[in-house]
Amino acid sequence: MRKELSPKQREELLTVLKSRFEKNMNRHKGLEWTKIRAKLEAHPEKLWSLNEMERTGGEPDAVGQDKKTGEYVFYDCSPESPNGRRSICYDREALEARKEHPPKDSAMNMATAMGIQLLTEEQYRELQKLGKFDSKTSSWVKTPAGIRKLGGAFYCDRRYDTVFLYHNGADSYYAVRGFRGELRV
Repeated sequence: MRKELSPKQREELLTVLKSRFEKNMNRHKGLEWTKIRAKLEAHPEKLWSLNEMERTGGEPDAVGQDKKTGEYVFYDCSPESPNGRRSICYDREALEARKEHPPKDSAMNMATAMGIQLLTEEQYRELQKLGKFDSKTSSWVKTPAGIRKLGGAFYCDRRYDTVFLYHNGADSYYAVRGFRGELRV
């Protein structure tokens, strides 16, 4: 699969991202759109990943810059878990173990195909400081290997103005559970 956007698709995506950036300045204090755009244009494969985030309902936005690497950090900032990434289990192993009524895909598999990473619990909590997300849905988060080895996986949501971390079998899936991703450029 070609992971590159046409010039028209690139321009359309950059217009959407710029508009979202300008409407949500509280998410990225101290960042300048012109510098972010220049970095994005220098990495067309990252634009493809951002387009996948957008296409699946993630509404990606710049949320910071890594002080060590200089990379800009994008998270899915849709109010609820991205609609195009719901009803999925945690990973390929869970998907293959599910004999009856398997979901269409897994969070880890979709993230890899999109060129992004699942948010960690810490990143999810950082996101929640920028707004109120997942008040009706939930999102799988990166799960420690020891817990995953025992068959479990973590997910988070926001209820009662509090961010909660829960566990479930990695093979479970629900219409209101998806995942949020991170992309570094």
